[in-house]
Amino acid sequence: MRLQAMAHRNYRNGFMPTMHHSLLSLPLYWKKPQMIFVNSMSDLFHEAVTDQFIDQIFETMNTASWHNFQILTKRSERLSTLAPKLNWGTNIWMGVTVESSDYLLRIDHLRKTEARIKFISFEPLLGPIRNIDLSGIDWVIVGGESGPGARSIQGSWVIELRNQCQNAGIPFFFKQWGGFNKKKAGRELEGRIWDEMPMLFIAT
Repeated sequence: MRLQAMAHRNYRNGFMPTMHHSLLSLPLYWKKPQMIFVNSMSDLFHEAVTDQFIDQIFETMNTASWHNFQILTKRSERLSTLAPKLNWGTNIWMGVTVESSDYLLRIDHLRKTEARIKFISFEPLLGPIRNIDLSGIDWVIVGGESGPGARSIQGSWVIELRNQCQNAGIPFFFKQWGGFNKKKAGRELEGRIWDEMPMLFIAT
């Protein structure tokens, strides 16, 4: 709300979903290749985002082929519906958030897309998740919840997911333990930092 109070025009509606058409072409002017997190503060597949606007975003991502774009959604049902109509360039990474075993169906929706890189974000991880079908998955991210009132994460939950990734040969990235002071808690797991990433694919 601070940006809204400062009259920042992109936040004139607070955090209500708002489509900023004027920003669609911005990545085309960034000549140095970057990893770009699309809608880092929202969800591209939110019901308030029109199909047309999603098409326009995909058009930009495909045109700006020197960048890699990461998309993360909790709305995997809509993703599954729209995915066959979208142009999945090799520089577009698609992921789903899975906070607990209650949301494993999102992985099935993700698997059906034609995204070259498919990833799962177990963040915030709120419980143990066992015996996951990781076929067709290229990357796994795990992290604890952070900020005031953050729910705790157990080391055994993280280790179990790490082990499943190792057994499946999938890169594993441990983002944070989280908590009220996430910097103090750090991100070391069993004596090391886990920064594994999938290979970058650049469209030509």
